[in-house]
Amino acid sequence: MTGSGLQQVQLDLNSPVFQRQWFNLQKRDQGQVLGILRKLLDMDWDQVYKDRGLKWELVLSQSGPEGKRLYSLRLGAGFRALACREGNWLRLLSLHPDHDSAYEGR
Repeated sequence: MTGSGLQQVQLDLNSPVFQRQWFNLQKRDQGQVLGILRKLLDMDWDQVYKDRGLKWELVLSQSGPEGKRLYSLRLGAGFRALACREGNWLRLLSLHPDHDSAYEGR
């Protein structure tokens, strides 16, 4: 828990799709993504929703695993991720080099 008593974000990076896409990035871009992931670990959910840099958005055109809500968030300059929230867990599903591809079919 954070000092404010809100639920702290926990990350699930186990999606094979997300891992493959992240590991295929240039080293500089991998580092950008890692920096945002570290930032997320120090945040609670209220901070995630309010952080202008992450640009957290509900994706209406798709749904996540088992029909869960799917979200898009910024993981660096020119990178967005698709993710779903399960309790305190942020499950990262895929990584996209541009904004539009995050909203198209996976």
